[in-house]
Amino acid sequence: MSPTPPFPLAAVVAADALKQALCLAAIDPSIGGVLIEGPRGMAKSTLARGVADLLESGAFVDLPLGASEERIVGTLDLDAALGEGRVRFSPGLLAKAHGGVLYVDEVNLLPDHLVDLLLDVAASGTNQVERDGVSHRHPARFVLIGTMNPEEGDLRPQLLDRFGFKVTLSGSPEPAARAEIVRRRLAFDADPQAFLARWHAEQDALVQRCLAARRKLASIPLDDASLSSIAQRCFDAEVDGLRADLVWLRGARAHAAWRGARAIAPEDLDAVEPFVLAHRRRASAEASPPAPSAPPPRPADTPPQDTAAGEGQWGELPAQPVPMAGNRALPTWLKKT
Repeated sequence: MSPTPPFPLAAVVAADALKQALCLAAIDPSIGGVLIEGPRGMAKSTLARGVADLLESGAFVDLPLGASEERIVGTLDLDAALGEGRVRFSPGLLAKAHGGVLYVDEVNLLPDHLVDLLLDVAASGTNQVERDGVSHRHPARFVLIGTMNPEEGDLRPQLLDRFGFKVTLSGSPEPAARAEIVRRRLAFDADPQAFLARWHAEQDALVQRCLAARRKLASIPLDDASLSSIAQRCFDAEVDGLRADLVWLRGARAHAAWRGARAIAPEDLDAVEPFVLAHRRRASAEASPPAPSAPPPRPADTPPQDTAAGEGQWGELPAQPVPMAGNRALPTWLKKT
């Protein structure tokens, strides 16, 4: 029995921003991966599987939550070492993902050192393994896609920053979009081949557009004007470090290639900004606190209130006249009868 084909990315509804981010990562994997944040049941894995169809190898590797480091990076083949008397490297999941997609569901639940390892390889495109005095190096250029449910905990800021893009999915699509999502899912489950045939033209156009963009990518210059604009906007957003600047510039170039342009334009910078700053912008840079409004003018016949006791407190009594003797107010019990 042949496996069920992946749901076509072109047929996904109500996730335009995420589809754009995934396509840009497929055009230039050096962006450093895409982190998808959202509640359960938002088709995060469906979207991730759809990206593999945009890549030439079409490989999709699902990293199990309990995978060991050796299974991920690879290790020595003990059978060959014992039976044949020679050292041989046994590739891991990173080698299998080369040219395709490495999908990590609930990445926030992985041990930190494994997340750090995955991000290192995703950024460099190379996996270096040192085992028992044996060194092995192999290419591992893939699109890293991680998902997480914020209800189950967050990533440490140091790891969060290392994801190139971050996209947050809303858990409440509009009613019309919800109905269309269910309608298409039911149609796909009932007859996958017929559904794929229905969406073949749109999916093929998406694949060809990504392929053309990858071929054009290297010819688009990383110009100083774009870099200066990015540097200023990262400074205004109070972003720590320089990773945001690098990712933003690479993402803008990928977006220019996606448009079929010859150079990066302001629209490319604007299109990538939400993906780059979503997990890097400081809260203090998002909005300045509003200036306090002036109190309404007091009517001329209203006596001044004691500001130490607070203005307009419930149950406050109006001021009462107090007899004065000289410059001091005398208590009632000292008055002469």
